[in-house]
Amino acid sequence: MLVVLSAKQEKSICSIKQGIRQIVSNDSARLIIKIYCPFKNFFMKKLLRILMFPLPFCTYAQKWAKNFDYVDQCICGLSKIGKDNKVGYADINGKIVIPVIYDEGLTFSEGYTAVRIKNTWIYLDSTGKQISDAQYEDAANFHNGRSAVMKGGLYGYIDVTGKVVIEFQFSYARSFSEGLAPVSNTRNLWGFIDDKGKISITPQYNFADSFKNGEARVMKGDKRFYIDKSNKALHE
Repeated sequence: MLVVLSAKQEKSICSIKQGIRQIVSNDSARLIIKIYCPFKNFFMKKLLRILMFPLPFCTYAQKWAKNFDYVDQCICGLSKIGKDNKVGYADINGKIVIPVIYDEGLTFSEGYTAVRIKNTWIYLDSTGKQISDAQYEDAANFHNGRSAVMKGGLYGYIDVTGKVVIEFQFSYARSFSEGLAPVSNTRNLWGFIDDKGKISITPQYNFADSFKNGEARVMKGDKRFYIDKSNKALHE
């Protein structure tokens, strides 16, 4: 199976457990789900979430790390920790700041994280306080003060106060980067929006990655190439 990964620095690939499991970032994993499950196959989404378990990574952790099944990379002063199939967050000294009670959790980004309890996602700040009462079917990290969330089967965006700033209207949405975010319409065509939700590049691609250094990778048919923010093709 061809796996298309984002160019994010946080991605990490490691073939283990009979060579069939891959570890990727949450955002990349959800992108893979969307590409290969355009009809939102619930079973496949759950399977990919299971395969996407965290990689033990900790260059600073002392003896306290052995108290947990894994200790993830320290982001925003907190590390995601796991114990008995639950996740929480600890500071650099191993003090548990957010209880190990959640079924799934993202790494911190811009001071916030999203955690899952059963089938719903909520957002927490670095003290563990919930930033809003809203509960979502899917969630991503904050980037540029915006986070993609799913409600009623469609994606929109919230800000760091939990306020919906771009209405739920996309079949899939990814994180903002350099002022633009890749989104997919109900016809599964990808384009880009600005932070107000206005279409910047009309949906026309089978896949679109986030912008980095002024260019973004896109796929149209069997061709893959890079575009700039004016939608001009740059190079393969």
